[in-house]
Amino acid sequence: MTRIVTGQSAGVTEEAAWPPPGMSFDEITVLGSHLAFVIGGRGDTVLFLHGNPTSSFLWRRVLPGLTGSARCVALDLIGMGRSGKPEIGYGFADHAAYLEAFADRLELRDVTVVGHDWGAVLALDLLRRRPDVVGRIAVCEGHLHPFGRFEDMGPGGGDLFARLRTPGVGEQLVLQENYFVERILPDGMSRLLSPAELDVYRAPFPTVRDRLPVLRWIQQIPVAGDPADVDAVVRRNQDVLLRDPAPRLLLHGEPGSVVGPAEVDWCRREGTGLEIVSVGAGTHFLPEEQPEALSHALAAWLATGRR
Repeated sequence: MTRIVTGQSAGVTEEAAWPPPGMSFDEITVLGSHLAFVIGGRGDTVLFLHGNPTSSFLWRRVLPGLTGSARCVALDLIGMGRSGKPEIGYGFADHAAYLEAFADRLELRDVTVVGHDWGAVLALDLLRRRPDVVGRIAVCEGHLHPFGRFEDMGPGGGDLFARLRTPGVGEQLVLQENYFVERILPDGMSRLLSPAELDVYRAPFPTVRDRLPVLRWIQQIPVAGDPADVDAVVRRNQDVLLRDPAPRLLLHGEPGSVVGPAEVDWCRREGTGLEIVSVGAGTHFLPEEQPEALSHALAAWLATGRR
């Protein structure tokens, strides 16, 4: 176990254990590679899924408030964190296949899945395809709609992601300069990451080859119907989020980023049985910005009845 000194905007520092107390590192072999995760706690299983360009480390300050009443499993997606980097394309379908294989190897059934960013998209997709695996779901800051054009990503976002999706430019920024980890990650939250924390996020991506999963996730964002398979997944996920019989929770920040006021209003208007909870001020990386509020909201929701 290591101690990570976390940066605080008010100048106060605190330590967060990694892995959290009562949890440990583990890994299993699946589909010719390995998936790493942290696991611990007692009770019903809750599976945590991160997005781009993070890892299970994202959840380090959310998990301690839940391990007393839940068996928590925080996965590193394939190609990220401590998981393997096999010679695959790292498209959405690849991640979905490794996630499903992981769930089957651990014999996960009727579990709660909590997803952030692409982890939210994967969680909704898994609930749709494997309702035997997923019993309830909580998501935050994931893609709820495909984008009709880059400009729909909001001020600044459209120009940035259009550049990152431009052949040659994206490779230079993401693969050569590690721009998504060095700039987008720390700039995408309202608190300061300490040097030690940023080092943990950097660790999985030391070389150009290691950074390919980060670039591929950027290329998977559905814009103007491209890529078509992910566009179709996100559209199917909308019905899951809004109307699936499984208990569903949308956690959002204010003002949020990927899930902003318009998306929250849409969910309130169109959702049936969808619980919506604000965790307070925050933008995209809510587990870094509002870990205690997320943990408390999840604990309260987990304490309610199952379907």
